[in-house]
Amino acid sequence: MVKYFEHRQLAARGLACGKTRRRVERNKFLRLLEKAKIIRILLLIAIGTGFGALDFYGRDPFAPQRVCLTLFIFVAALGHLWISGSEVLRSNSRLSLVFGALLTQGVLLKFLLLHGASDTLYTSVVPFLLPYAFAPLALSVLLGKSEGLFATIFGSLWIAFLFSGSHPLFMITSLITGLVAVVATRHVRRRSLIIRAGIYSGVAAGILAVIFGRLGPLENAALKDIPWSLLFFQSMTAVGSGLCTAVVVSGLLPILESLFRIKTDISWLEMSDLNHPLLRRLSVEAPGTYQHSIALAQLAEPAAEAIGANTTICRVGAYFHDIGKLVKPEYFTENISSEKNPHDSLTPTMSALIISAHIKEGVDLALKNKLPLRIIDIIREHHGTTMIRYFFQRAQQQQEDARLGGKMMNLRPQDIPDLAAENFRYPGPKPQSKEAAIIGLADAAESASRSVEKPTPQRLDDLVHDLLEERLRDGQYDECPITMKELHQIADTIVLSLLGMLHSRISYKKREEREQALAAPGAEG
Repeated sequence: MVKYFEHRQLAARGLACGKTRRRVERNKFLRLLEKAKIIRILLLIAIGTGFGALDFYGRDPFAPQRVCLTLFIFVAALGHLWISGSEVLRSNSRLSLVFGALLTQGVLLKFLLLHGASDTLYTSVVPFLLPYAFAPLALSVLLGKSEGLFATIFGSLWIAFLFSGSHPLFMITSLITGLVAVVATRHVRRRSLIIRAGIYSGVAAGILAVIFGRLGPLENAALKDIPWSLLFFQSMTAVGSGLCTAVVVSGLLPILESLFRIKTDISWLEMSDLNHPLLRRLSVEAPGTYQHSIALAQLAEPAAEAIGANTTICRVGAYFHDIGKLVKPEYFTENISSEKNPHDSLTPTMSALIISAHIKEGVDLALKNKLPLRIIDIIREHHGTTMIRYFFQRAQQQQEDARLGGKMMNLRPQDIPDLAAENFRYPGPKPQSKEAAIIGLADAAESASRSVEKPTPQRLDDLVHDLLEERLRDGQYDECPITMKELHQIADTIVLSLLGMLHSRISYKKREEREQALAAPGAEG
C-alpha cells in the first residue's frame, strides 16, 4: 500500500508513469497446494483409503486379502507413473484428477452392480450398462492419451479384482472399450468427436455382448437356440451406455477445465476465433501486425505438426503473440507508412526501448483480457533475449561518428559514453517450450522474408537456417526442451511454407504487347 501511494506521488510530479503494470504471478496458496509434498502424501492416503473402502462396501463376508490385492494394484499404478516420469506424480491437481476419475468410475460400477444383484436391474444387462469408458475418455481428452491408457489398463485391473464374483467379461469389456475411447480421442478438436468416441466404445461393448452371450461364451451350437432378442437388447444397452458416458464427459469438461486449470484442444480452438476483441482491435488499429500474425499462424502450425508439438496452441499463440503492438502500432515496420517514419526523430536507444516494450504491453493486455498462461508465456518468450539488431547497428554507427567528430574537436575518448548491448535486447525469458521456440523462429523468418526481392528456394532456405544458427550461437534454446533435430525440422518446414506463401506468379503480358506479338511475322507459326 505504501509503495502504491509513493508511485502515485511520483506520477503526479511527472517522475513516473501513472499506469501500474500487471504481473504474471500465480496465487501462492494455489502453488502450495499444487506442489506441497505433505498434501501429496495426504492425497495418496485418501485415494488408497477410498479404493479400500470401495472394495469393502457391499461385501459379505469381508475378505481382507481382496482389499490388500486392490491396494497392491494401487501401488503398482503409482510405480508405473514414477517409472514413466509422468507429470501426474509431480502435480497434486493432476493426481487428484486421475485417481478421482478412476474412483468415480468405481463408485458408478459398484452402484450399478449392487442394484443389479438386488434385481433392480436385469443381471444379464448390467455388465453392458456399466460406464467402462468414463475415466479413459475424460482423462484422454483432458490430459492426453498416456493418461487415458493408464486409466484403461489399471481401471480394468481394478474392475477384475474389486468386485467379488466378477467374470472376466468385466475386465475384457473395460479394456476394449477404454482402448477404443482413447484411440478415438487422440485428436479431439470438436465436442462432437467426444460423442463419436462414446458411441464407438459402446459399439465395441455391444460386439462383446454378441460374442459372449449372457455372461460367458455362447454354448448353444444351433442358431435357433441363440437368444437373439437378449443379445440385441444387450448390444443396444452397451451402445446407449457409451453414448450417455460421452454426453456426461462432454458436459463435465468445462467444469473440470476450470477446476483443474486445464485447457483442452477444444478450448484452444474456441480461442482461435478471429472475432476475439483483441484480434478485432488488432485488425483495425494495427492491420499490418494482424496480417503478420495470420501469416505466422500458417507457418507455425505445420512446423508444430512436424515435431509433434501442440498445433492448436501454436495457432492461437501466433494470433496473440504481438498484441502488445496495439499500444504504439505506428512504431513497428509492418504498420509504418512510407511517408513518415517516427523512428527518424528518436535516438536508437529510445527506439529499441519502444520496440522491446511491446512484450510487457502484450503481457499486460493478456492479463487484462484473462488469456491463458500458456499464451502469456508465448508472448514473453517468443523473442527470448535476442538483439534488436537494426537499432543496435544504428547506435554503433552514431557512436563511431561521435568518435570521429570528437577527434576533430579534440574530445577525450572517455567523454563519449559507452554503448551497452543489453539495452538493445528483448527482456526475455528465453523460450521454455517447443511452441514458444517455433513461434519465435517463424516470427523472425516471416518478417525477414518480406525483404527478400526474389524469394527462390535457395534464398529462403539460407535465410531461415541463418536465423536458426544465429539464435543457436546466442544460446536462445538453452532452456528449451527441444533437440537439434527438431529445430532443423522446424526450419525445413518453415522454408516449405514460405515457398508456398511467396511463390512467384506468371507475369502476363499486357493486351497491346500480346497483339503486337501476334501481328509479328511468323507469330502464328
